[in-house]
Amino acid sequence: MTSSAARAQIGVTGLAVMGSNIARNFAKHGYTVALHNRSVAKTDALLAAHGDDGDFVRTETIAEFVAALEKPRRVLIMVKAGDATDAVIEELAGAMETGDIIIDGGNALYTDTIRREAALRARGLNFVGAGISGGEEGALNGPSIMPGGPAESYESLGPLLESIAAQVDGTPCCTHIGPDGSGHFVKMVHNGIEYADMQLIGEAYHLFRAALDLDPKQIADIFTQWNSGELESYLVEITAEVLNQVDALTGKPLVDVIVDAAEQKGTGRWTVKSALDLGVPVTGIAEAVFARALSGSRGQRAAAVGLAAGELAAKPTDIAQFTEDIRQALYASKVVAYAQGFDQIAAGSAEYGWDLTPGDLATIWRGGCIIRARFLNRIKEAYETDPTLPSLILAPYFRDAIETAIDSWRRVVSTATLLGIPVPAFGSSLSYYDALRAERLPAALTQAQRDFFGAHTYERVDAEGKFHTLWSEDRSEVPAG
Repeated sequence: MTSSAARAQIGVTGLAVMGSNIARNFAKHGYTVALHNRSVAKTDALLAAHGDDGDFVRTETIAEFVAALEKPRRVLIMVKAGDATDAVIEELAGAMETGDIIIDGGNALYTDTIRREAALRARGLNFVGAGISGGEEGALNGPSIMPGGPAESYESLGPLLESIAAQVDGTPCCTHIGPDGSGHFVKMVHNGIEYADMQLIGEAYHLFRAALDLDPKQIADIFTQWNSGELESYLVEITAEVLNQVDALTGKPLVDVIVDAAEQKGTGRWTVKSALDLGVPVTGIAEAVFARALSGSRGQRAAAVGLAAGELAAKPTDIAQFTEDIRQALYASKVVAYAQGFDQIAAGSAEYGWDLTPGDLATIWRGGCIIRARFLNRIKEAYETDPTLPSLILAPYFRDAIETAIDSWRRVVSTATLLGIPVPAFGSSLSYYDALRAERLPAALTQAQRDFFGAHTYERVDAEGKFHTLWSEDRSEVPAG
Protein backbone atom coordinates (compact mmCIF):
# COMPACT_ATOMS: atom_id res chain seq x y z
CA MET A 1 0.00 0.00 0.00
CA THR A 2 1.07 3.65 -0.17
CA SER A 3 1.04 6.31 2.46
CA SER A 4 1.52 10.04 1.86
CA ALA A 5 1.83 10.96 5.53
CA ALA A 6 4.38 8.40 6.71
CA ARG A 7 7.92 9.39 7.60
CA ALA A 8 10.00 6.84 5.73
CA GLN A 9 13.01 5.14 7.32
CA ILE A 10 14.73 4.72 3.95
CA GLY A 11 14.41 6.22 0.49
CA VAL A 12 15.27 4.57 -2.83
CA THR A 13 15.84 6.57 -6.00
CA GLY A 14 16.35 4.74 -9.27
CA LEU A 15 13.57 2.19 -9.72
CA ALA A 16 14.84 -0.11 -12.44
CA VAL A 17 14.72 -3.81 -11.57
CA MET A 18 17.48 -3.76 -8.92
CA GLY A 19 16.20 -0.56 -7.29
CA SER A 20 12.60 -1.75 -7.31
CA ASN A 21 13.48 -5.11 -5.82
CA ILE A 22 15.59 -3.70 -3.01
CA ALA A 23 12.83 -1.17 -2.21
CA ARG A 24 10.37 -4.07 -2.00
CA ASN A 25 12.84 -5.97 0.21
CA PHE A 26 12.95 -3.04 2.68
CA ALA A 27 9.13 -2.81 2.65
CA LYS A 28 8.72 -6.54 3.25
CA HIS A 29 10.91 -6.17 6.33
CA GLY A 30 8.57 -3.60 7.81
CA TYR A 31 10.25 -0.36 6.79
CA THR A 32 8.38 2.54 5.25
CA VAL A 33 10.11 3.26 1.95
CA ALA A 34 10.06 6.56 0.07
CA LEU A 35 10.17 6.02 -3.69
CA HIS A 36 11.62 8.35 -6.31
CA ASN A 37 12.47 8.02 -9.96
CA ARG A 38 13.26 10.56 -12.61
CA SER A 39 10.38 9.08 -14.57
CA VAL A 40 7.35 9.01 -12.25
CA ALA A 41 5.83 6.31 -14.45
CA LYS A 42 8.31 3.79 -13.02
CA THR A 43 7.27 4.72 -9.49
CA ASP A 44 3.64 4.21 -10.38
CA ALA A 45 4.39 0.92 -12.14
CA LEU A 46 6.11 -0.39 -9.00
CA LEU A 47 3.20 0.64 -6.81
CA ALA A 48 0.64 -0.85 -9.19
CA ALA A 49 2.41 -4.21 -9.31
CA HIS A 50 3.79 -4.50 -5.77
CA GLY A 51 2.17 -1.84 -3.61
CA ASP A 52 0.90 -4.53 -1.25
CA ASP A 53 4.46 -5.56 -0.33
CA GLY A 54 4.52 -2.95 2.43
CA ASP A 55 4.33 0.74 3.21
CA PHE A 56 5.58 3.04 0.45
CA VAL A 57 5.62 6.82 0.06
CA ARG A 58 5.15 7.98 -3.53
CA THR A 59 7.11 11.12 -4.41
CA GLU A 60 7.62 13.04 -7.62
CA THR A 61 10.34 15.58 -6.83
CA ILE A 62 13.63 15.43 -4.95
CA ALA A 63 12.30 17.99 -2.46
CA GLU A 64 9.21 15.88 -1.80
CA PHE A 65 11.35 12.74 -1.61
CA VAL A 66 13.76 14.20 0.95
CA ALA A 67 10.89 15.67 3.00
CA ALA A 68 9.34 12.20 3.34
CA LEU A 69 12.37 10.81 5.20
CA GLU A 70 12.97 10.73 8.94
CA LYS A 71 16.27 12.15 10.24
CA PRO A 72 19.03 11.32 9.78
CA ARG A 73 17.83 10.83 6.23
CA ARG A 74 18.97 7.66 4.47
CA VAL A 75 18.78 7.60 0.67
CA LEU A 76 19.87 4.67 -1.47
CA ILE A 77 20.84 5.55 -5.06
CA MET A 78 20.33 2.75 -7.58
CA VAL A 79 21.23 4.38 -10.89
CA LYS A 80 23.80 3.70 -13.59
CA ALA A 81 27.38 4.23 -12.43
CA GLY A 82 29.23 7.28 -13.69
CA ASP A 83 27.91 10.73 -14.56
CA ALA A 84 24.33 9.77 -13.71
CA THR A 85 25.37 8.92 -10.16
CA ASP A 86 27.20 12.24 -9.76
CA ALA A 87 24.15 14.13 -11.02
CA VAL A 88 21.78 12.43 -8.56
CA ILE A 89 24.23 12.89 -5.67
CA GLU A 90 24.53 16.60 -6.38
CA GLU A 91 20.77 17.04 -6.55
CA LEU A 92 20.24 15.14 -3.30
CA ALA A 93 23.10 16.88 -1.48
CA GLY A 94 21.55 20.24 -2.24
CA ALA A 95 18.33 19.20 -0.50
CA MET A 96 19.80 17.34 2.49
CA GLU A 97 21.15 18.45 5.86
CA THR A 98 24.19 17.82 8.03
CA GLY A 99 24.39 14.19 9.17
CA ASP A 100 22.16 12.82 6.42
CA ILE A 101 23.36 9.69 4.58
CA ILE A 102 23.60 9.09 0.84
CA ILE A 103 24.25 5.47 -0.17
CA ASP A 104 25.43 4.50 -3.65
CA GLY A 105 24.34 0.91 -4.25
CA GLY A 106 25.56 0.71 -7.84
CA ASN A 107 28.73 -0.85 -9.24
CA ALA A 108 30.79 2.33 -8.86
CA LEU A 109 34.54 2.48 -9.40
CA TYR A 110 36.02 2.67 -5.91
CA THR A 111 38.19 5.70 -6.74
CA ASP A 112 35.01 7.58 -7.65
CA THR A 113 33.60 6.60 -4.27
CA ILE A 114 36.71 7.90 -2.50
CA ARG A 115 36.30 11.21 -4.34
CA ARG A 116 32.57 11.47 -3.62
CA GLU A 117 32.96 10.57 0.06
CA ALA A 118 35.57 13.30 0.58
CA ALA A 119 33.47 15.92 -1.23
CA LEU A 120 30.31 15.14 0.72
CA ARG A 121 32.14 14.91 4.02
CA ALA A 122 33.30 18.49 3.41
CA ARG A 123 29.62 19.45 3.09
CA GLY A 124 28.67 17.72 6.35
CA LEU A 125 27.02 14.72 4.70
CA ASN A 126 27.81 11.01 5.09
CA PHE A 127 28.45 9.07 1.90
CA VAL A 128 28.39 5.27 1.81
CA GLY A 129 29.54 3.23 -1.17
CA ALA A 130 27.76 -0.11 -0.82
CA GLY A 131 28.57 -3.05 -3.03
CA ILE A 132 25.45 -5.19 -3.50
CA SER A 133 25.72 -8.71 -4.92
CA GLY A 134 23.07 -11.23 -5.76
CA GLY A 135 21.42 -9.87 -8.87
CA GLU A 136 17.70 -9.26 -9.13
CA GLU A 137 16.77 -12.24 -6.96
CA GLY A 138 19.23 -11.27 -4.25
CA ALA A 139 18.02 -7.67 -4.19
CA LEU A 140 14.51 -8.91 -3.46
CA ASN A 141 15.17 -11.89 -1.21
CA GLY A 142 18.48 -11.14 0.48
CA PRO A 143 21.73 -9.94 -1.10
CA SER A 144 25.27 -9.78 0.18
CA ILE A 145 25.95 -6.14 1.05
CA MET A 146 29.39 -4.53 1.35
CA PRO A 147 29.01 -0.98 2.71
CA GLY A 148 32.02 1.28 3.11
CA GLY A 149 32.04 4.79 4.52
CA PRO A 150 32.05 6.63 7.83
CA ALA A 151 31.70 4.30 10.83
CA GLU A 152 29.12 6.61 12.43
CA SER A 153 26.85 6.28 9.40
CA TYR A 154 26.76 2.51 9.89
CA GLU A 155 25.28 2.97 13.36
CA SER A 156 22.14 4.38 11.72
CA LEU A 157 22.22 2.48 8.44
CA GLY A 158 23.63 -0.89 9.48
CA PRO A 159 20.54 -2.36 11.17
CA LEU A 160 18.44 -1.70 8.05
CA LEU A 161 20.96 -3.25 5.69
CA GLU A 162 21.61 -6.24 7.92
CA SER A 163 17.89 -6.99 8.17
CA ILE A 164 17.40 -7.19 4.39
CA ALA A 165 20.67 -9.04 3.68
CA ALA A 166 20.94 -12.78 3.19
CA GLN A 167 21.31 -14.71 6.45
CA VAL A 168 23.61 -17.71 6.94
CA ASP A 169 23.57 -19.57 10.27
CA GLY A 170 21.84 -16.57 11.80
CA THR A 171 24.56 -14.16 10.63
CA PRO A 172 23.68 -11.39 8.15
CA CYS A 173 25.71 -11.24 4.95
CA CYS A 174 26.46 -7.59 5.60
CA THR A 175 29.06 -5.80 7.68
CA HIS A 176 30.77 -2.43 7.74
CA ILE A 177 33.74 -2.99 5.42
CA GLY A 178 35.77 0.12 6.19
CA PRO A 179 36.26 3.77 5.21
CA ASP A 180 35.35 5.62 1.99
CA GLY A 181 35.77 3.41 -1.13
CA SER A 182 36.50 0.13 0.63
CA GLY A 183 33.02 -1.31 0.09
CA HIS A 184 33.08 -0.76 -3.66
CA PHE A 185 36.70 -1.98 -3.81
CA VAL A 186 35.72 -5.25 -2.14
CA LYS A 187 32.71 -5.60 -4.45
CA MET A 188 34.99 -5.01 -7.45
CA VAL A 189 37.34 -7.80 -6.35
CA HIS A 190 34.30 -10.01 -5.63
CA ASN A 191 33.29 -9.51 -9.25
CA GLY A 192 36.81 -10.32 -10.42
CA ILE A 193 36.70 -13.61 -8.53
CA GLU A 194 33.29 -14.19 -10.12
CA TYR A 195 34.85 -13.75 -13.59
CA ALA A 196 37.54 -16.32 -12.74
CA ASP A 197 35.04 -18.78 -11.26
CA MET A 198 32.80 -18.58 -14.34
CA GLN A 199 35.75 -18.98 -16.72
CA LEU A 200 37.01 -22.05 -14.85
CA ILE A 201 33.56 -23.63 -14.99
CA GLY A 202 33.44 -22.80 -18.70
CA GLU A 203 36.79 -24.49 -19.28
CA ALA A 204 35.62 -27.59 -17.42
CA TYR A 205 32.52 -27.66 -19.62
CA HIS A 206 34.65 -27.25 -22.75
CA LEU A 207 36.87 -30.16 -21.72
CA PHE A 208 33.84 -32.40 -21.21
CA ARG A 209 32.58 -31.60 -24.69
CA ALA A 210 35.84 -31.45 -26.65
CA ALA A 211 37.95 -34.03 -24.82
CA LEU A 212 35.29 -36.53 -23.68
CA ASP A 213 32.54 -35.91 -26.30
CA LEU A 214 29.82 -35.59 -23.64
CA ASP A 215 26.55 -33.80 -24.44
CA PRO A 216 25.10 -30.94 -22.35
CA LYS A 217 22.67 -33.23 -20.52
CA GLN A 218 25.48 -35.57 -19.46
CA ILE A 219 27.57 -32.62 -18.32
CA ALA A 220 24.60 -31.17 -16.42
CA ASP A 221 24.34 -34.43 -14.50
CA ILE A 222 28.02 -34.18 -13.54
CA PHE A 223 27.65 -30.60 -12.29
CA THR A 224 24.57 -31.60 -10.33
CA GLN A 225 26.58 -34.34 -8.65
CA TRP A 226 29.46 -31.94 -7.97
CA ASN A 227 27.08 -29.49 -6.35
CA SER A 228 26.44 -31.98 -3.55
CA GLY A 229 30.13 -32.05 -2.59
CA GLU A 230 32.97 -29.63 -1.87
CA LEU A 231 32.28 -27.72 -5.10
CA GLU A 232 28.79 -26.80 -3.91
CA SER A 233 28.11 -23.24 -5.04
CA TYR A 234 25.57 -21.02 -6.72
CA LEU A 235 27.52 -20.97 -10.00
CA VAL A 236 27.87 -24.77 -10.16
CA GLU A 237 24.17 -25.10 -9.36
CA ILE A 238 23.04 -22.75 -12.14
CA THR A 239 25.51 -24.31 -14.59
CA ALA A 240 23.61 -27.60 -14.29
CA GLU A 241 20.31 -25.77 -14.84
CA VAL A 242 21.65 -23.93 -17.90
CA LEU A 243 22.98 -27.13 -19.46
CA ASN A 244 19.65 -28.88 -18.89
CA GLN A 245 17.72 -26.12 -20.67
CA VAL A 246 16.27 -27.03 -24.09
CA ASP A 247 15.61 -24.36 -26.72
CA ALA A 248 11.88 -24.12 -27.38
CA LEU A 249 12.38 -23.18 -31.04
CA THR A 250 14.84 -25.83 -32.17
CA GLY A 251 14.70 -28.55 -29.54
CA LYS A 252 18.48 -28.28 -29.20
CA PRO A 253 20.31 -27.66 -25.94
CA LEU A 254 19.95 -23.93 -25.38
CA VAL A 255 23.68 -23.55 -24.79
CA ASP A 256 24.26 -24.65 -28.40
CA VAL A 257 22.16 -21.84 -29.90
CA ILE A 258 23.67 -19.05 -27.80
CA VAL A 259 26.45 -17.10 -29.55
CA ASP A 260 29.78 -17.92 -27.89
CA ALA A 261 30.75 -14.32 -27.13
CA ALA A 262 30.68 -13.31 -23.46
CA GLU A 263 29.99 -9.68 -22.63
CA GLN A 264 31.21 -7.74 -19.62
CA LYS A 265 30.19 -4.56 -17.81
CA GLY A 266 33.66 -3.54 -16.71
CA THR A 267 34.18 -4.61 -13.10
CA GLY A 268 36.51 -7.42 -14.15
CA ARG A 269 38.66 -4.98 -16.10
CA TRP A 270 38.67 -2.64 -13.08
CA THR A 271 39.90 -5.50 -10.90
CA VAL A 272 42.81 -6.26 -13.23
CA LYS A 273 43.74 -2.59 -13.67
CA SER A 274 43.72 -2.09 -9.90
CA ALA A 275 45.82 -5.22 -9.38
CA LEU A 276 48.38 -3.93 -11.87
CA ASP A 277 48.53 -0.61 -10.02
CA LEU A 278 48.94 -2.44 -6.70
CA GLY A 279 51.50 -4.90 -8.10
CA VAL A 280 49.39 -7.95 -7.22
CA PRO A 281 49.41 -10.96 -9.63
CA VAL A 282 45.75 -11.88 -10.16
CA THR A 283 46.55 -14.13 -13.10
CA GLY A 284 43.40 -16.26 -12.98
CA ILE A 285 41.15 -13.21 -12.89
CA ALA A 286 43.12 -11.52 -15.67
CA GLU A 287 42.91 -14.58 -17.92
CA ALA A 288 39.16 -14.71 -17.35
CA VAL A 289 38.82 -11.08 -18.44
CA PHE A 290 41.01 -11.67 -21.49
CA ALA A 291 39.07 -14.83 -22.36
CA ARG A 292 35.85 -12.80 -22.52
CA ALA A 293 37.58 -10.23 -24.70
CA LEU A 294 38.86 -12.95 -27.04
CA SER A 295 35.42 -14.57 -27.24
CA GLY A 296 34.05 -11.23 -28.40
CA SER A 297 36.68 -10.86 -31.16
CA ARG A 298 34.37 -12.66 -33.55
CA GLY A 299 35.90 -11.32 -36.76
CA GLN A 300 39.39 -12.41 -35.81
CA ARG A 301 38.16 -15.78 -34.64
CA ALA A 302 36.24 -16.40 -37.86
CA ALA A 303 39.32 -15.51 -39.92
CA ALA A 304 41.52 -17.81 -37.83
CA VAL A 305 39.35 -20.93 -38.16
CA GLY A 306 41.42 -23.64 -39.81
CA LEU A 307 44.81 -22.49 -38.56
CA ALA A 308 47.23 -25.35 -37.97
CA ALA A 309 46.75 -27.29 -34.74
CA GLY A 310 49.80 -29.51 -35.08
CA GLU A 311 49.81 -33.17 -34.19
CA LEU A 312 47.15 -33.67 -31.53
CA ALA A 313 47.11 -36.42 -28.93
CA ALA A 314 44.44 -39.09 -28.49
CA LYS A 315 41.48 -38.22 -26.30
CA PRO A 316 41.28 -39.73 -22.80
CA THR A 317 39.63 -43.15 -22.76
CA ASP A 318 38.97 -43.37 -19.03
CA ILE A 319 36.03 -40.99 -18.75
CA ALA A 320 35.57 -41.51 -15.02
CA GLN A 321 39.22 -40.75 -14.25
CA PHE A 322 39.38 -37.65 -16.44
CA THR A 323 36.10 -36.40 -14.99
CA GLU A 324 37.62 -36.65 -11.54
CA ASP A 325 40.76 -34.93 -12.82
CA ILE A 326 38.65 -32.02 -14.07
CA ARG A 327 36.85 -31.79 -10.71
CA GLN A 328 40.13 -31.64 -8.84
CA ALA A 329 41.60 -29.10 -11.26
CA LEU A 330 38.49 -26.93 -10.93
CA TYR A 331 38.69 -26.97 -7.15
CA ALA A 332 42.41 -26.19 -7.04
CA SER A 333 42.06 -23.39 -9.57
CA LYS A 334 39.15 -21.90 -7.63
CA VAL A 335 41.36 -21.82 -4.53
CA VAL A 336 43.95 -19.88 -6.52
CA ALA A 337 41.33 -17.39 -7.75
CA TYR A 338 40.11 -16.68 -4.23
CA ALA A 339 43.68 -16.54 -2.90
CA GLN A 340 44.59 -13.94 -5.52
CA GLY A 341 41.43 -11.96 -4.79
CA PHE A 342 42.17 -11.87 -1.07
CA ASP A 343 45.78 -10.86 -1.83
CA GLN A 344 44.44 -7.91 -3.80
CA ILE A 345 42.09 -6.94 -0.98
CA ALA A 346 45.00 -7.02 1.48
CA ALA A 347 47.10 -4.86 -0.85
CA GLY A 348 44.26 -2.37 -1.32
CA SER A 349 43.70 -2.23 2.41
CA ALA A 350 47.37 -1.45 3.00
CA GLU A 351 47.52 1.13 0.19
CA TYR A 352 44.49 3.09 1.38
CA GLY A 353 44.74 2.45 5.13
CA TRP A 354 41.39 0.65 5.33
CA ASP A 355 42.35 -2.08 7.86
CA LEU A 356 40.08 -4.66 6.24
CA THR A 357 39.39 -8.04 7.88
CA PRO A 358 39.51 -10.94 5.35
CA GLY A 359 37.47 -13.29 7.54
CA ASP A 360 34.59 -10.81 7.59
CA LEU A 361 34.47 -10.82 3.80
CA ALA A 362 34.38 -14.61 3.60
CA THR A 363 31.51 -14.50 6.12
CA ILE A 364 29.34 -12.07 4.13
CA TRP A 365 30.03 -13.85 0.83
CA ARG A 366 28.57 -17.14 2.12
CA GLY A 367 25.03 -16.14 1.12
CA GLY A 368 23.21 -13.83 -1.25
CA CYS A 369 26.10 -13.16 -3.62
CA ILE A 370 27.02 -14.73 -6.96
CA ILE A 371 30.22 -16.39 -5.66
CA ARG A 372 28.57 -17.94 -2.60
CA ALA A 373 30.02 -21.38 -2.07
CA ARG A 374 30.46 -24.03 0.59
CA PHE A 375 34.20 -23.54 0.82
CA LEU A 376 33.82 -19.91 1.95
CA ASN A 377 33.31 -21.40 5.40
CA ARG A 378 36.80 -22.87 5.04
CA ILE A 379 38.18 -19.46 4.05
CA LYS A 380 36.48 -17.88 7.06
CA GLU A 381 38.03 -20.53 9.33
CA ALA A 382 41.47 -20.07 7.74
CA TYR A 383 41.59 -16.34 8.46
CA GLU A 384 40.11 -16.78 11.93
CA THR A 385 42.92 -19.22 12.72
CA ASP A 386 45.61 -16.98 11.24
CA PRO A 387 44.57 -13.38 10.44
CA THR A 388 48.06 -12.71 9.02
CA LEU A 389 48.02 -15.68 6.61
CA PRO A 390 50.52 -14.82 3.81
CA SER A 391 48.38 -16.63 1.22
CA LEU A 392 45.16 -18.59 1.40
CA ILE A 393 47.02 -21.41 -0.35
CA LEU A 394 49.16 -21.83 2.78
CA ALA A 395 46.20 -22.52 5.09
CA PRO A 396 46.40 -26.22 6.08
CA TYR A 397 43.02 -27.14 4.59
CA PHE A 398 43.71 -25.56 1.20
CA ARG A 399 47.32 -26.73 1.14
CA ASP A 400 46.10 -30.30 1.64
CA ALA A 401 43.38 -29.84 -0.99
CA ILE A 402 45.87 -28.68 -3.60
CA GLU A 403 48.33 -31.45 -2.73
CA THR A 404 45.49 -33.93 -3.31
CA ALA A 405 44.54 -32.25 -6.60
CA ILE A 406 47.98 -31.48 -8.04
CA ASP A 407 48.44 -34.59 -10.20
CA SER A 408 44.93 -34.28 -11.64
CA TRP A 409 45.50 -30.58 -12.21
CA ARG A 410 48.66 -31.25 -14.21
CA ARG A 411 46.96 -33.99 -16.26
CA VAL A 412 44.10 -31.66 -17.15
CA VAL A 413 46.35 -28.81 -18.29
CA SER A 414 48.75 -31.06 -20.19
CA THR A 415 45.94 -33.08 -21.82
CA ALA A 416 44.12 -29.91 -22.87
CA THR A 417 47.34 -28.54 -24.39
CA LEU A 418 48.01 -31.76 -26.30
CA LEU A 419 44.43 -31.73 -27.61
CA GLY A 420 44.54 -28.06 -28.62
CA ILE A 421 41.79 -27.09 -26.16
CA PRO A 422 42.28 -23.63 -24.61
CA VAL A 423 42.36 -23.60 -20.81
CA PRO A 424 43.81 -20.15 -19.99
CA ALA A 425 42.47 -19.99 -16.43
CA PHE A 426 43.37 -23.58 -15.52
CA GLY A 427 46.82 -23.13 -17.03
CA SER A 428 47.62 -19.74 -15.53
CA SER A 429 46.39 -20.87 -12.10
CA LEU A 430 48.70 -23.88 -12.17
CA SER A 431 51.63 -21.74 -13.35
CA TYR A 432 50.94 -19.26 -10.55
CA TYR A 433 51.00 -22.08 -8.01
CA ASP A 434 54.25 -23.47 -9.45
CA ALA A 435 55.84 -20.00 -9.42
CA LEU A 436 54.73 -19.41 -5.84
CA ARG A 437 56.30 -22.63 -4.60
CA ALA A 438 59.54 -22.31 -6.64
CA GLU A 439 62.76 -21.70 -4.71
CA ARG A 440 64.17 -19.60 -7.56
CA LEU A 441 62.56 -17.89 -10.52
CA PRO A 442 64.11 -16.60 -13.78
CA ALA A 443 63.58 -13.07 -12.49
CA ALA A 444 67.31 -13.01 -11.64
CA LEU A 445 68.02 -12.98 -15.37
CA THR A 446 65.34 -10.33 -15.93
CA GLN A 447 66.92 -8.08 -13.32
CA ALA A 448 70.37 -8.60 -14.83
CA GLN A 449 69.01 -7.61 -18.25
CA ARG A 450 67.45 -4.48 -16.70
CA ASP A 451 70.77 -3.56 -15.16
CA PHE A 452 72.54 -4.19 -18.50
CA PHE A 453 70.41 -1.86 -20.62
CA GLY A 454 69.22 0.62 -17.99
CA ALA A 455 71.57 0.49 -15.00
CA HIS A 456 68.55 -0.40 -12.82
CA THR A 457 70.78 -2.23 -10.28
CA TYR A 458 70.15 -5.54 -8.56
CA GLU A 459 70.44 -7.16 -5.14
CA ARG A 460 72.72 -10.06 -4.27
CA VAL A 461 71.90 -13.22 -2.33
CA ASP A 462 75.12 -12.90 -0.31
CA ALA A 463 75.35 -9.18 0.50
CA GLU A 464 73.17 -6.26 1.50
CA GLY A 465 72.56 -3.26 -0.72
CA LYS A 466 72.10 -2.47 -4.39
CA PHE A 467 74.72 -3.28 -7.03
CA HIS A 468 75.44 -2.42 -10.66
CA THR A 469 77.72 -4.16 -13.14
CA LEU A 470 79.68 -2.24 -15.81
CA TRP A 471 78.52 -4.74 -18.44
CA SER A 472 80.04 -3.20 -21.56
CA GLU A 473 83.45 -2.47 -20.03
CA ASP A 474 85.36 -4.92 -17.86
CA ARG A 475 82.31 -6.61 -16.36
CA SER A 476 83.28 -5.34 -12.91
CA GLU A 477 80.69 -4.82 -10.21
CA VAL A 478 80.29 -1.63 -8.20
CA PRO A 479 77.93 -0.74 -5.33
CA ALA A 480 75.02 1.32 -6.58
CA GLY A 481 74.48 4.87 -5.40
